Amino acid sequence: MINTVLFDLDGTLTDSKEGILSCVRYALEQLHRPIPDPETLFRFIGPPLGDSFRQWCGMDEVESRRAVEIFRERYRPIGMFENAPGPGCVDLCRRLWERGLTLAVASSKPESMCVPICERFGFAPYMRTIVGSPPGDDWNKVQVITEALSRLGRTDGDSSVLMVGDRKYDVLGAAAHGLPCAGVEFFGYAEPGELESAGAVTVLQTAEELEAYILSH
Repeated sequence: MINTVLFDLDGTLTDSKEGILSCVRYALEQLHRPIPDPETLFRFIGPPLGDSFRQWCGMDEVESRRAVEIFRERYRPIGMFENAPGPGCVDLCRRLWERGLTLAVASSKPESMCVPICERFGFAPYMRTIVGSPPGDDWNKVQVITEALSRLGRTDGDSSVLMVGDRKYDVLGAAAHGLPCAGVEFFGYAEPGELESAGAVTVLQTAEELEAYILSH
């Protein structure tokens, strides 16, 4: 039975599109770089920022690090709160917590940002821990889950642990630890078929569907 749930943050518990995309545009403008089309911009939601700047904007390591710094100049005071909880997601966490499940956030976003976002939108009281990237680094999902499992005293391959995320990075990160991942399409940021192809054990459309899945497995 599932008794521990690791939640991704952006695109899963919260709809962070407005803040992320505004700050990507800001960083590219400051670097005098062209703004990608909307479809490409959406791909910035989920993966580590440095990876996205390199992959989708053709930046090298040095320029991508500078782009991330500029992104965060706007994101820390403004962008991270240009955000909203997903429909039913706070109530989902409350109900799971009331049933005694252990909940945690596992995000590649800096932990110093994850915590105030979770506090602002009402998730923090239900989380055993909130895990994000440490200062000065951008962890991938494998690294984030490593830290989350360590803090929770769980191990790789624990069938009672479920990852929940909206992109293939969540699914593949969980698989690297021998964990299942439930894919969610609350906001539709994944490519069509992305979650299934990555190996998600199920793909769900609403918080209510996710709750039913968790409680029946």
